[in-house]
Amino acid sequence: MATALTGDDKDLGGFSVSRILPHRDKKMVGPFIFFDHIGPAHFAAGEGINVRPHPHIGLATVTYLFSGSMLHHDSLGSVQEIFPGDVNWMTAGHGIVHSERETMEVRSQPHPLHGLQLWVALPPEHEATEPGFQHVSKTQLPCIYQPGLMMRLIAGEAYGRSSQVRTFSPMFYLDAIADKGTALAHPDTSMEAAVFIITGALNIAGNRYIAGDFVLLDAGDGEITADENSRFVLLGGKKFDRVPYINWNFVAYDRATIDAARDRWNKGEFPAVPGDDLEHIPLPTSKPVNL
Repeated sequence: MATALTGDDKDLGGFSVSRILPHRDKKMVGPFIFFDHIGPAHFAAGEGINVRPHPHIGLATVTYLFSGSMLHHDSLGSVQEIFPGDVNWMTAGHGIVHSERETMEVRSQPHPLHGLQLWVALPPEHEATEPGFQHVSKTQLPCIYQPGLMMRLIAGEAYGRSSQVRTFSPMFYLDAIADKGTALAHPDTSMEAAVFIITGALNIAGNRYIAGDFVLLDAGDGEITADENSRFVLLGGKKFDRVPYINWNFVAYDRATIDAARDRWNKGEFPAVPGDDLEHIPLPTSKPVNL
């Protein structure tokens, strides 16, 4: 039967982030090892997102917004503003550095921000791949239309469609809007799956779930029904045979790889972000616990 997970809400000064994965009861859903729900936030002029350069290894970050915008810079030289419906997929591989800020035009006036940032763990054979960055506009992503339902396939494969976003393991990630009373079949009962409700309410296996709920789906949960007009995301994929460690911004299958990455960052040996190299997030002084 379906199981709901509760996120860890953090106030980051002017906006909140709910971190649902990794969770003490469930570290991963398919390849998804990190799930942050950002906002909704409304910033005054002069305030907003301003994340200094920081490193990653062994994962891909997936940014998807419902409102607002963010400006991505990375050590490959990528500079890309992301808007609602677009996808920023950054493959860290053996090492990348990026920052997340806003344009001057956005920051100079009141503005909203609401979205999701997820990490996808790279399988062992790809954890040290070359870093990369891909931006895909919402107009390039497949849309799936059914009576009372519209969906955008952000990444992976689902309902007979495929996204052009490059992935490294079988997965799916969808944004869905359903009219009240509309039913949707489980995307793939052979895979791990979860649903996160943005607005409205869903009925799964006779239980009602509301906005903010993150619900793990069982193979027996064959149908999702909208109790109200609703927006939600569906995500999941093939279960990993091994759960990697997470330590700060690093994901790896060997603790020594994480220790080496921490040492590289501490010594300034990661590549710089062109045009954004005058500040960075320092390595945490207290070593975080491996998960």
